[in-house]
Amino acid sequence: MAGFRVLLWRIARPLARLYWRVRRPLTAGVRAVVFDAEGRVLLVRHTYIAGWYLPGGGVERGETMLASLRRELDEEAGVMMRGEARLAGLYANFREFKSDHVALYVLDHGAYEQVPRKSPEIAEAGFFAVDALPEGISASTRRRIAEIAEGRAPDELW
Repeated sequence: MAGFRVLLWRIARPLARLYWRVRRPLTAGVRAVVFDAEGRVLLVRHTYIAGWYLPGGGVERGETMLASLRRELDEEAGVMMRGEARLAGLYANFREFKSDHVALYVLDHGAYEQVPRKSPEIAEAGFFAVDALPEGISASTRRRIAEIAEGRAPDELW
């Protein structure tokens, strides 16, 4: 079943990109740096793309950024927000879409509950020490974590 999903994604993704370039020239997404009690950060590995990423995804029509963040965290990692998420930065990503913008939030330990669950789009999720991130982490994810952990000003580009 996982092989079928990967094949379907490899076919559907280029078609979706073409559609988004023509019909949705401006897209919005959310990601979160979620810390546990030991200061480790939550990362997810998707079933349809290689690498480790911060949990998050696209903002759907009629959805606020925070509503999208709540939905994506719950769907991808069973994280239910109970407290405030802090907006860390707004980024532009021009690699995949004409104009993709990402809001990055920080969720500290105590501001959420986690009930791990299975998701068809998530192969694996886990918390990692900031100084021992897994192999295969995306460069943008690594930069975002460093910005938060070191208190650096955010870059404009994802």
